[in-house]
Amino acid sequence: MKLYIKYMVSIRCKMVVKDELKKMGLHHLTVDLGMVEVMENITDQQREQLKIALRKSGLELMDDKKAILIEKIQNVIIEMIHYSDELPKTNFSDYLCEKLDYDYTYLANIFSETKGITIEHFMILHKIERVKELIIYDELNLSEIAWKLHYSSVAHLSHQFKKVTGLTPSYFKSLKTKKRSTLENV
Repeated sequence: MKLYIKYMVSIRCKMVVKDELKKMGLHHLTVDLGMVEVMENITDQQREQLKIALRKSGLELMDDKKAILIEKIQNVIIEMIHYSDELPKTNFSDYLCEKLDYDYTYLANIFSETKGITIEHFMILHKIERVKELIIYDELNLSEIAWKLHYSSVAHLSHQFKKVTGLTPSYFKSLKTKKRSTLENV
């Protein structure tokens, strides 16, 4: 049985879900960002119990099909930008359609209607958070970061970074306290 969980955007979230399932005596087959598959069929009472337990950790069990699809879109983007070593070589819209088995226009429309921003803008916000993270780690220079995140140039990355944050990447790097948003808040 598949269950869809909102705000499940990190490895820590996966651990919380696994722990809650274990406490309830449920066995998971897979635990991915935004989704868990359990071996058993769960009762309404177990579902409610899991919903309450997850809520305490800031997670939310979802029932609405539209909300589930939006969460899947977000999780594909988060997984791709924050947890993959390399971004896909294909066009992102094709990649998303392939992963979710929906037409991109449908996905883009439902996402914009629900979230109030486009998929592209959501992706840009996450790419900028990833750029911040890579700047803070200080293992790659801006050219390497631009290449890693498929920017056409350092100038393009810098322009987008400044447009989103109001700061240049160099100025951000020089700050003593570098502010990043949690993935749930991007």
